[in-house]
Amino acid sequence: MGKNLYIIGGTMGAGKTTVCQVLKRKLERSVFLDGDWCWDSSPFVVNDETKAMVMDNICYLLNSFLSCSSYSNVIFCWVLHQQEIIDELLSRLHTDGCSVKVISLICSEQALRTRLLKDVSSGIRSPDIIDRSVLRIPLYEKLNTLKVDISEYTPEQAAERIARL
Repeated sequence: MGKNLYIIGGTMGAGKTTVCQVLKRKLERSVFLDGDWCWDSSPFVVNDETKAMVMDNICYLLNSFLSCSSYSNVIFCWVLHQQEIIDELLSRLHTDGCSVKVISLICSEQALRTRLLKDVSSGIRSPDIIDRSVLRIPLYEKLNTLKVDISEYTPEQAAERIARL
């Protein structure tokens, strides 16, 4: 049996991490990597050096998971708002014999605002995330990905839809 690689993008607050954690439990022999874990730093610095480093880290870990016989399903999520990022990632991964599913989680502006306001109220995110995230919504329509609209879905329902792909 071949492996499945799920690459899941979406704007900040769309629910990527939560959906992927549920998906990890739904699928047998699965492992999950959130791209944000590969450069969780303080202060958070975005420059050419750190962007190259995070891509190296992600590719190393994903290739390690893909080559490990203990896993049948490898799940990865990150913002992935530009086709160039997705293309570079795919070009560096060892996916022979692997079914690759590249998915964008999309949602309505209202659903996104509601989710982010909840996070802001809980102190998980700062208020400036709302407008920054909303501005990225249109970018996902341009990507060569499967679109899964999760505006009206719980994380469990979204994970179930993805598992059936």
